[in-house]
Amino acid sequence: MTDTPVPDHVLEPAWFVECTYAPDGAETRTPFRAAHLARAAELKRQGVIIEVGAFADVSASVLIIRAASEADALEVCRQDVYMQNGVWVELRAKPFGRLRLAEDR
Repeated sequence: MTDTPVPDHVLEPAWFVECTYAPDGAETRTPFRAAHLARAAELKRQGVIIEVGAFADVSASVLIIRAASEADALEVCRQDVYMQNGVWVELRAKPFGRLRLAEDR
């Protein structure tokens, strides 16, 4: 038996996705915003989205997504009403190591 302490944290693999808005995104998102936010909230409740938000200048949204692959993470964004209606025009994903504390597990 060892007395090695159990870490109170782990690095959780996730995907950092940046979704770039169209130049007129601040205006064109208006009719889709309620549906976009409702879906994001539901995916966050399900644990698919860890964190989501947008830059104040409406240049991009940022999502941290739990997904098995980059393709899966990007698909979450492709299914969003913003992407389907040209509010977002570009998606970029990078592997992201999220610090997860024991109390978050």
